[in-house]
Amino acid sequence: MIWDQLELNSTIKAAVKRAQLKSVQEVVCTSGPELQRFTGLSRSDVQQLLSAAATACRRRPPITALQLQQVEDPKWRTDLRLSSGCPVLDQLLRGGLPAGGVTELSGESGAGKTQLGLQFCLAVQYPAVHGGLDAGALYICTEDSFPVRRLQQLVSEQSVLRSDVPPSLIGGVHFTDRIIVEHAADLNSLQVCLSRRAPLLLAQGLVRLVVLDSLAALFRCEFQADDWLERNKQLLTFSSLLRHLSQEFNVPVLCINQVTDVFNQSDDSLGPSSSAVSPALGLTWANQILVRLMLRRLQRTVSRGDQSSTLRRLEVVFAPHLARGGRDVAVWKEGVRGVPDPD
Repeated sequence: MIWDQLELNSTIKAAVKRAQLKSVQEVVCTSGPELQRFTGLSRSDVQQLLSAAATACRRRPPITALQLQQVEDPKWRTDLRLSSGCPVLDQLLRGGLPAGGVTELSGESGAGKTQLGLQFCLAVQYPAVHGGLDAGALYICTEDSFPVRRLQQLVSEQSVLRSDVPPSLIGGVHFTDRIIVEHAADLNSLQVCLSRRAPLLLAQGLVRLVVLDSLAALFRCEFQADDWLERNKQLLTFSSLLRHLSQEFNVPVLCINQVTDVFNQSDDSLGPSSSAVSPALGLTWANQILVRLMLRRLQRTVSRGDQSSTLRRLEVVFAPHLARGGRDVAVWKEGVRGVPDPD
């Protein structure tokens, strides 16, 4: 291997091999801080690695811009998306959940928010060619117990939902082994999880999706109406932690949120159109997220074979890269799927 030919100590060589850096071009195309995250090396060791890689490059033919583009790590693409596994939903989301920002999914109880969160936890485990990120997921529960039975049902029905994926590939993925579940009963334990546990898992490449279900549940338990100033300070702290994780490791972060009743809703609100509810946590939280999605239950049902489902509406409330609108969806055994537009 190329690293054995460079004048590097054994610690640096071992770290580079663990990070699966396959060429000196890949090293020189990566910044020092990013190399520290990938390899776990100290700053001085990274400088030695960059110096050795640069020396090796000078001995090689010149590198073109096309070659640099080809060796660029796809994990750091700015347009990275995590597919939902459903073409209708991916069309609404322009490919899926974006990396490098926090996406909020809010809705009433029973709307299907947790099921969609589980669906993304399975989708992230597929290779990039099938819309995944080829890694596991971190699922943080703050209120209810983790829905193991529903997850097992989704796993058993993956071949139905993901008809685009070869059955041999689906059978080779150990889905439940790659979903790490953390329970946070209060804000202190949540802070430990987000500031210590999550960064370690992300740095090791074990997970590339973080799902928090939900932040509002803890804030409703720990703060009264008169504690609004401290509540907002804490809310900014946690939103900063979530945004840092998403941007530092270029991964999607999905926060499931509850809703509250609203009165005299104005046209310029940050809630969905034609709705009597609004996402919880208020304006302070709304200013910290990149994408806001709302999942609502409708008054109609749809049937398919021996299954029936209450119709839902998934709406894009705001996002810098998405048009405001929505699609009808239904919840089946295999997961949440968009209902094709009759037109």
